[in-house]
Amino acid sequence: MSKKTPPPSRRDFIKHLTGTTLALSLGPLASLAHQQKAEERIIQYQKKITVNDRINIAVIGMGIMGNNNLNTALKVPGVQLVAACDLYTGRLQRVKELYGDAIFTTNDYRKILARQDVDAVIIATSDQWHARITKEALQKGKHVYCEKPMVHFISEGQGVIAAQKASNKTMQVGSQRVSSIVYAKAHELYKSGEIGKLNMVNAIYHRQSALGAWEYTMPPDASTATVDWERYIAGMPTMPYDAKKFFWWRNYREFGTGVAGDLFVHLLSGTHVITDSKGPVSIYSSGQLCYWKDGRNVPDVMTGILNYPDTPEHSAFQLSLQVNFVSGTGGMETIRFIGDEGTIDIDGDGLTVHHSKMTVAPGIGGWDALSSYPKAMQDELLQTYNQKYTAGQQKSDNKQDIVFKQPKGYDEHLDHHTNFFDSVRTGKQVVENATFGFRAAAPCLACNDSYFEKKIIGWDPENMKLT
Repeated sequence: MSKKTPPPSRRDFIKHLTGTTLALSLGPLASLAHQQKAEERIIQYQKKITVNDRINIAVIGMGIMGNNNLNTALKVPGVQLVAACDLYTGRLQRVKELYGDAIFTTNDYRKILARQDVDAVIIATSDQWHARITKEALQKGKHVYCEKPMVHFISEGQGVIAAQKASNKTMQVGSQRVSSIVYAKAHELYKSGEIGKLNMVNAIYHRQSALGAWEYTMPPDASTATVDWERYIAGMPTMPYDAKKFFWWRNYREFGTGVAGDLFVHLLSGTHVITDSKGPVSIYSSGQLCYWKDGRNVPDVMTGILNYPDTPEHSAFQLSLQVNFVSGTGGMETIRFIGDEGTIDIDGDGLTVHHSKMTVAPGIGGWDALSSYPKAMQDELLQTYNQKYTAGQQKSDNKQDIVFKQPKGYDEHLDHHTNFFDSVRTGKQVVENATFGFRAAAPCLACNDSYFEKKIIGWDPENMKLT
């Protein structure tokens, strides 16, 4: 007998909502002081969900992110699963085990898009299918939640943006930190001038494990009998079946986008949402394959240097992106925004603002040439210095550190999905539409181009095209 996962309790959802101020994701850049928005969200989900409010979803790609996205989506009241697609039969069997035999399953996503009972699709396939399925889904009148990166190639971006605009349907890209209240708080602090004029951002995402390096557990029955290989490579040059290229697709340029498209995009999305940036004007990257020599053709250590111009939204700054899959740190993720008056460090479930303003006086003595001069000259210089600058001007006037932690149990992934389904129901703007998703993806994909072509890539962030 098939087992079904019990639907989430509305009471549990409201408890989660009130405990974490989820309503603040109504706009990712909204002030955390807007408590009325929290109340509005609570009232909205206390309403009885009617048949007209129900959203039927289908998931295309039932791997790790497909399952994670589905689990999160089903926590949003009124969302229910009606269909699922995957090219490996074992995953379709697992869908039936979890959600019941009534769920329609298929290895052909077009059958999902043809169903009248599907309102929205979650696309969590390998990267090379993202743009293709997204455009077809929008053309079929489906709302779309697409995993990042939104596209496999930069050349696909404008087509997806055009398809979203033409469809008049909701589309959201799956970089959940765009909806995070921690990033909303960082945006608020940055815009209020807490760190002065921004000049640099250092973003790091390190791992040290086989699973972290995408060597996932493979099923023992993996073969051309259980994997629809020909459908998987449709539209690509013919190549022999390779279980690694299907189950470890992130490691191959033909199917994935490596550390740049998979992890740089998280770091860059967060940077963009905090600074309101549209993107860099030049991109350069370097890296190597130094440890995970398992047949992959993408680096396991990579650094990107992106230069952002001076705009009305932010001062000119340099963004460094760094991923290391064999990191002696054991793994870490952190983003530091550096201004001329302090830093914002985002790490895990919160952030810290540290202030460090320069003194008005330039300083004298200590690690200085002063002591190398004759004693009389030193005394004269010190006297002149003290007459010119007051004691206050000689000291830093630094404020106390600011520490912000997200509430216990807060889930930015749930926030991101809640925002998507709110938009499906109301038509309001999502926090990460196709334009934002492309502006986040393109510079990361350009990092790959820079690495493999060994050159600096020029980018027009306003018009979203290579220069």
